[in-house]
This record gives sequence, C-alpha cells and structure tokens, in this order.
Amino acid sequence: MRYVGMHTQIRRNNRLTIILLLMFPVIILGMVWVFLALVNYFGNGVYNPETGEIVRHLDPTIVNHYFMNALPWVVVGVGGWFAIAYFSNTAMVRAATGAHPVTRKENPRIYNIVENLCIACNMDMPQINIIDDPQLNAFASGIDKKSYTVTLTTGIINRLNDDELAGVIGHELTHIRNHDTRLLITSIIFVGIVSTIMSLVVQMMYNAFWFGGMSRRSSDEDNRGNGLSMIAVFLIGLLCCAVAYLFTLLTRFAISRKREYMADAGGAELCGNPLALASALRKISGEPGLENVKRDDIAQLFIIHPQHFAPGLTNFFSSLFSTHPDTRKRIEILEQF
Repeated sequence: MRYVGMHTQIRRNNRLTIILLLMFPVIILGMVWVFLALVNYFGNGVYNPETGEIVRHLDPTIVNHYFMNALPWVVVGVGGWFAIAYFSNTAMVRAATGAHPVTRKENPRIYNIVENLCIACNMDMPQINIIDDPQLNAFASGIDKKSYTVTLTTGIINRLNDDELAGVIGHELTHIRNHDTRLLITSIIFVGIVSTIMSLVVQMMYNAFWFGGMSRRSSDEDNRGNGLSMIAVFLIGLLCCAVAYLFTLLTRFAISRKREYMADAGGAELCGNPLALASALRKISGEPGLENVKRDDIAQLFIIHPQHFAPGLTNFFSSLFSTHPDTRKRIEILEQF
C-alpha cells in the first residue's frame, strides 16, 4: 500500500470530489426551483364542476420568472454565509472542541514526531492543538497553510506509543497533503446551511400553526384558508429542505469514505509501519469520541467517528450513513501490508 503508487487514484478522486463539491450549490438552487414549482402547482387549482375535482397544472413560465428573481438573493445569501463560515472555520473548530495550541517546550515529544514526519514528506509544519480529554481521538483541520492544524487528545497522547502516534499523525498529515480538510470543511458548511434552513422552516411552521390563521378560532373562513395555505407552503418547503439535506449528506459521504482509506495508506507510509497505525486504530476504537464535543459535523473530522460504536440498530444505521468506512476493514487492510 504505497502512497506514491496511489497518485493516480488521488488525482481521480480529486476530480470526483470537485464534481461532488459543485453539486452542493446545484442541489440548493435545484430545491429552490422545485419549491417554487410545487407552490405554483398546488396554488393553481381550478374547480371542475362537471367532475367535482380540482384540476391543477404547472406553469413553467411563472416558475422560471420567480426563480430568476430569487436567484440573486439565494446566491448572495448562501455565498455570504459560506464565506463567513469558510474563513472562520479555525475559530469554529476550536470553540466546538475546546482545543488549545501547544509548543515544543510544552510537549517536545508530540512536536518532534510531527516535525520529523513533515520533514520526511517535505511539507510545512502545521499548528498542533491538544484537547484535554481522556478519550482517544485525533483530527486534522484547516483550509490553507496558515490554518492547517493537527489536533490530538491527551488520552491518545498518553496511551499510544511513539510508533502508533506517528501512524495517527501521519494519517492526519496525509489529509492535509491531499487537501481533504479543505474539502471536508466546505462540505460541512454546505450541510450546515441546509440543516439551518430546515430548522428555520420548522420554526416558521410552528409559529404559523400556533400563532397564525389556525390559532384564531374567531377568524372567518378566509383567514382560516390563508392559514392552511401558509402551512401547506411551509410543508412543501420542509419537504424540499429534507430532500436537499439527504442529497448533501450522500454527497459528503462519497467525499469522506474514500479519503479515509487514502489517508491510512499515506499515514502507513509516512510512519513506515502499517501495523503501528492498525494497532492505533484498534486502541482508538475502544474509546473514541470527545466528551465535550456535541456537534456531529465536527466529530466527522475525527480519525474514528464515535457513533460507529453505538449498539444494536443504532449501530447499523450509523454505519450505513457514516462518513467513515468500517474501522475493522481499515485495520484488515493495514495488516495485509
């Protein structure tokens, strides 16, 4: 499993990732058009007295007109939101994990391991952060040379030997070398945008239900009809958001899973000992996760996602929709070399 021998696969995967990444804004804009189309379709009902049914039809001209009017607002809104989140990702990750930087003087062991691996692969030294947590995990983050960071827990530092730590750090450095962190943070932001929009739609539905037309028992039939129409629009919006959220999740899974195998290969080559990385993954799988990290999107940066180890049916669905491949398979592949 030589990292050099995987360059062709990495280039192919990078091209695929770019395509997948471009799908995020396409999905968002597509769902805006579908939302307008559904509202137009259900709002154009005409009663047929002969059949006693309501005949509905879609007017693409009107839908496209409203879509073109909404397009600049959607692009500016999503683009501005994305830009703010993109350039504040370092602060976001630190706040979510409670990580703090470490210097050579404070922890020469970790600093020297990172420095030696960086020299071996001819890359710039990233920042090193530590999280005060007894559980075992690590992750890489950042979008450029100024923000690239390798973060380790105190648990993984204290309970792994130098060879195992070198394998884990090599894995995270490979993520940085392959620009995985930039792509993963980008995908996290887009999924966050869609999930936030879903939350807003749900909140608006709640407010409309309790404080809108349906809650005014003394209102006339017209007001009641307006309230029901508003609820119908929100339901359509919620359905579109849910579909968009599913597509963005599936797109992110395609980005994440393949890159974990490649990072394992790169980490094994950098440390020169695939069995050491396999041993590290086995130890981490026993106690993955961070007690103080409540955000699942940040947890998806970890070398092993904590939810992989939920029992029973939860474990099945977690594995099905996980951003990481099965840890046992990763260990088996490493032990073959």
